[in-house]
Amino acid sequence: MSPRDAMERAEEVGLDLVEVSPNANPPVCKIMNYGKYQYEKNKRAREARKKQSKIVLKEIQFRPDTAEHDYQFKKRHVEDFLKNGWKVRATVRFRGREMLHTDLGKNMLSRLEKDVAELGEVEQPAKMETRVMSMLLTPKSSSS
Repeated sequence: MSPRDAMERAEEVGLDLVEVSPNANPPVCKIMNYGKYQYEKNKRAREARKKQSKIVLKEIQFRPDTAEHDYQFKKRHVEDFLKNGWKVRATVRFRGREMLHTDLGKNMLSRLEKDVAELGEVEQPAKMETRVMSMLLTPKSSSS
């Protein structure tokens, strides 16, 4: 059908002539209510965004000389974060001469890993970056 005939037919019905596939030979067009089509498309996109889950990353900071009570307090926070389905980055910050005792930080992170083993698993093992040692924990998947 010629473009002119298609335009006339669309005007008779009171709708729009929309080019669906301009690269085809001949180009493919469709008679539709374009405003309603745009509205439905935006509505579907909004619904899809609403159902998306955002990845939340929480951070808990320790020091090599963190006291037992403070460790337990922060561990409970890590457990709560993992129960909520959030990722947790546990970091140990070293200052000055504490850099000589990075093994204390490593021990603290491995202890934390064991303490929250039933709730989370290690996504990124403990590694040293400048004066900070960090480890990334993720909640255990429900399938396991």
